Amino acid sequence: MTGMATDTAPERLSEIRARIAAAEAAAGRTAGSVGLIAVSKTFEASDILPVIQAGQRVFGENRVQEAKGKWPALRAEFPDLELHLIGPLQSNKAAEAVALFDAIHTIDRDKIAASVAAEMAKQGRSLRLLVQVNTGAEPQKAGILPEDTAAFVARCRDVHRLVVDGLMCIPPVDEAPAPHFALLAKLAEGLDLKSLSMGMSSDFETAIAFGATDIRVGSAIFGSRGIDRKGLLAAAPLEGIDLRRAEDTGRDVDL
Repeated sequence: MTGMATDTAPERLSEIRARIAAAEAAAGRTAGSVGLIAVSKTFEASDILPVIQAGQRVFGENRVQEAKGKWPALRAEFPDLELHLIGPLQSNKAAEAVALFDAIHTIDRDKIAASVAAEMAKQGRSLRLLVQVNTGAEPQKAGILPEDTAAFVARCRDVHRLVVDGLMCIPPVDEAPAPHFALLAKLAEGLDLKSLSMGMSSDFETAIAFGATDIRVGSAIFGSRGIDRKGLLAAAPLEGIDLRRAEDTGRDVDL
């Protein structure tokens, strides 16, 4: 267990759903137009089960290896679950990722695009794919730079034969998120991409106002994360984790 009382998670989920509906209305968005990805990284199956039983069907995980340990059994019991990879993907994990996940939000380089394309063809699977954009040009964070996004999406389409569904971003912790959401929306519009994966526990209502189609909410549903900090520090150089920030996706973690 993570040290978090899970019996309140369904109540938090209900509150988040109400806030999403209010934000949709405030932005003049169609009710139900924003998808909620419940970010369950670091939580065990026993923590996740009450949220599933409360009706949530879309979940996000950061690491392929962690997801492999808990989701096959949950999906066997609940076949309608949808699983999104919202953290870094290494090319040697592409086969496992394509087999396990329904969507990947972190396509950000040609090697990953090629590996995912090859595995989808081999396995006969078609995943929803989003390109991660490093809107703040942060050196410790993954993602294609904004000025390189159009060319990279073109290569994904023309060279790797991938269908890119949209873009994803994680704004810098020390900056207002709105300009980053606006930039991502502008990039997506210019590339005729329909999906915007942006907004987390602390800023999802702002993201909805700027057109988010998918928000990634973890701690506001599951509560504080119980993380083995020693293990996290050991993994940080490999996975590019930004230990300054507590967030719900990408290289950023709740501490």
